[in-house]
Amino acid sequence: MNQRFAFRLAVGLGFVGLLTACDPNRVFEQNTDFPKYSWDVQQKPAFTFAITDTTARYDVYFNVRYASAYGYYNLYLQASLNGPAGPVGRPMLHQLLLLDPKTGEPKGKGTGDIYDLQALAMPNQRFAKPGNYTLTLEQYMRQDQLPGLMAVGVRVAKHVAGGK
Repeated sequence: MNQRFAFRLAVGLGFVGLLTACDPNRVFEQNTDFPKYSWDVQQKPAFTFAITDTTARYDVYFNVRYASAYGYYNLYLQASLNGPAGPVGRPMLHQLLLLDPKTGEPKGKGTGDIYDLQALAMPNQRFAKPGNYTLTLEQYMRQDQLPGLMAVGVRVAKHVAGGK
């Protein structure tokens, strides 16, 4: 490996490290891509994260990457949470607004025809026991295939009063 390449690699890895270290409140974040940019009703992405501090409160967000080809203004998700002692509460139904229902303008950040939306789904959440929790997401629309949905994910962050 030549020295110039090694230096560039080190600088690049350092930059990536700085980007990931910029959010001290983030506990977990992961996304699952859908093949062929379509969410099939049989696909139920599961996200497992560790909770160590049971005295803290957490905000749980849903991440959605979608294309303008998505045929609806909203997305219904059913979320099931399992903890170290089994199911935590009952499955919850969430409606995420991807487009403004009146204007049709996409919500979230995007370039071209691809948009990323991060929606606060479970604010100020408390986890009773330390350990691993698994949040499973199911698309709950009236259509088996949802073309235009590219990825979904979960972000867990320590709750900050008055902020993200």
